[in-house]
Amino acid sequence: MKIFRGLRHPGIAPGCALTIGNFDGVHRGHQAMLARLCSEAAQRGVPSCVLTFEPHPRDWFAAATGQPDLAPPRISALRDKLAELARCGVDQAVVLPFNAALAAMPAQDFIDDVLLKGLGARHVLVGDDFRFGARRAGDFALLQAAGARRGFDVARMPSYEVQGQRVSSTAVREALAAGDMAAAASLLGRPYAISGHVVHGRKLGRALAESAPGRQDGFRTLNLRFSRRACAWQPAASGIFAVRVSGLGSAPLPGVANLGMRPSLDAHDINGGRVLLEAHVFDWPASLGPEGGYGKIICVELIWKLHEEKRYHSLAALAEGIARDGAQARAWFERHPAAAAAAAHPATGRI
Repeated sequence: MKIFRGLRHPGIAPGCALTIGNFDGVHRGHQAMLARLCSEAAQRGVPSCVLTFEPHPRDWFAAATGQPDLAPPRISALRDKLAELARCGVDQAVVLPFNAALAAMPAQDFIDDVLLKGLGARHVLVGDDFRFGARRAGDFALLQAAGARRGFDVARMPSYEVQGQRVSSTAVREALAAGDMAAAASLLGRPYAISGHVVHGRKLGRALAESAPGRQDGFRTLNLRFSRRACAWQPAASGIFAVRVSGLGSAPLPGVANLGMRPSLDAHDINGGRVLLEAHVFDWPASLGPEGGYGKIICVELIWKLHEEKRYHSLAALAEGIARDGAQARAWFERHPAAAAAAAHPATGRI
């Protein structure tokens, strides 16, 4: 899949079958839409294209108005969203920066300047609740009328349901907030996962060796750190999880992870108040050596939630808590051997 940031790139196809949206999570409803988009593109002999936005429009409005509570928790970071779009067979993704100019753009200008001049849309497929343009004034009727005048097709995708429930990003967020990872996986069509580059942390896991008898290396963790911008990326899930980690070798590795703000010990440490995903695999691959995880792109699947984040007031208490969480996660994988062995979506270095 070709990826473009903005519209001014010579490599953008001169014509396409297009869909537009945030595609947070790329859930099963999105997947059905993308399958239809690819079919329409193939019939017309043009590439399929997804137009999406970064930051999420609601993130931008939350920052612009000084109301951070308006920003929704995010199901997926941009890397994971693009990886899923590629997995669905999309030919081209255009990431349009959402800013003041785009927020103020009239709906008709959006059609003329973005859809037609910028992307050469020949077919536009949208969801049943699609709105666009300043003050969300544009709707399906306006888009359909423009298509009739300007010679591009417009179609609307009905809602997608699983067992009578409408599949939506909101429903996925609610399942993740409730810690119902099975429900989230059913809506997503896959386990909930986060990927990213492994970065250096405080090395606190190694310091725990002194508080964890029998553990020579303490609790080695793989750290993924997220945005520092004004409306920082907040994941829809948080807490302690049994996980599978891929990207370290040929097979996914079971482990335990903390996703959140890491409330323990020092609130002003290297994490700087940002969201952090710390994953500890039970059996560290000897081939990597002690420092071999840094810089790798890994994918962490959150399979089962143990509990919410906890605050520990000493290294010894933290070591005991991590050991207890690890034992619970191991026990869960022993009761669910198929989950431990299931293949994770491979992390990708292309995005």
